[in-house]
Amino acid sequence: MSTTRAALLDLPDDLARVVGRVSRISAVPSLLQILCKNTQMGFAAVARVTDESWTACAVADTIGFGLRPGGQLDVHTTLCKESRAARQPVVIDQASLDPVYCTHHTPRLYKIESYVSVPIVLADGSYFGNLCAIDPAPHKVSGAETVAMFNSFAQLIADQLDKEASQELTANALLDERGKAVLREQFIAVLGHDLRNPLSSISALATLLERDPSADAKIVGGRIRSGVRRMARLIDDVLDFTRGSLGSGIGVELAAEVDLSRALLDVIQEIEASHPDRPIHTRIDIGRAVVCDRGRLQQLLSNLLGNAVQHGTAGTPINVHVAVTDGILGIAVRNQGTPIPPEHLARMFEPYWRPPTAQHASGGLGLGLSICAQIVKAHGGRIDVTSSGDNGTQFVVRVPVEGRA
Repeated sequence: MSTTRAALLDLPDDLARVVGRVSRISAVPSLLQILCKNTQMGFAAVARVTDESWTACAVADTIGFGLRPGGQLDVHTTLCKESRAARQPVVIDQASLDPVYCTHHTPRLYKIESYVSVPIVLADGSYFGNLCAIDPAPHKVSGAETVAMFNSFAQLIADQLDKEASQELTANALLDERGKAVLREQFIAVLGHDLRNPLSSISALATLLERDPSADAKIVGGRIRSGVRRMARLIDDVLDFTRGSLGSGIGVELAAEVDLSRALLDVIQEIEASHPDRPIHTRIDIGRAVVCDRGRLQQLLSNLLGNAVQHGTAGTPINVHVAVTDGILGIAVRNQGTPIPPEHLARMFEPYWRPPTAQHASGGLGLGLSICAQIVKAHGGRIDVTSSGDNGTQFVVRVPVEGRA
């Protein structure tokens, strides 16, 4: 095992991460070599300096000082501690002749004459450490150009450390979100599976009741079957919304449908049977094959009709108009009712959103229109809504009959 690797294993986790962060800055070795060459000093380092520790993060050593990345010194034996306290560079040309440092313990302990240490301060003002250089021989390092070079390199290292920290936070957040997404997907899949099983049993019971000769049993069976259908739709809505929100979008299987009219009429008749008090005036004129996902367009129309039944004025008819014009399949669903304010229309397709006046005891989750928007998007089309006192509320879907571009 290398000395560097052994030193890193001996470090606390937070210091090991800091050393690793500096090691990922590709410019640091070159910067240290430039410092040594321009000052003729034999040792340069980037050090993490705190009140309690001094840790080498990157090193250039031609004098055999003996430190490697991860190596540590007693911070109290270094001049970096004084630089950190003052947040100012410490620069010595020849320690033995310097009036301040000729009796200082650090030059004597490490047998050095020339010394430079400048602070590395991060963008948020926190103190990271020092950019240091030492040599046992005296060198003229106190010149303005030399000190400016050290300060510039220290600032460059600080900038790169800030970028590394930002990238690390972003990567960790991404991993966290991916983990949450996997858990959400697994949860929804289990939820869908675990709910469908009892619903199947309840549906079978409803079928038996509907076959019973007793009129009361038939009524109860019908009510149970209606509840099962509603719960199944809720499960489908949750699964569809989850797939869409995880980024994959609602999946569609496009194929040429030669009898889309029949498929849409089936949906309309189902809604009419469930809500006999809400007549549906229907006009369908397709007259050609449409490249689409038949089941998804049925789901789309069912959601739009369900919305019209729920929010339209009781007893008033719902109008459905389906036609192909200039290569575009149009599906329009209109109901009468209180006009929706313009500021609310812009939010109609947001998941879970309902206007303040909406009834929340309808049994829905507020996902139906959001799923409609995703289905239309998957077909390469668009969906719009208008609302006024004269014409009621109308949703208009437009999708290309030849499939999405």
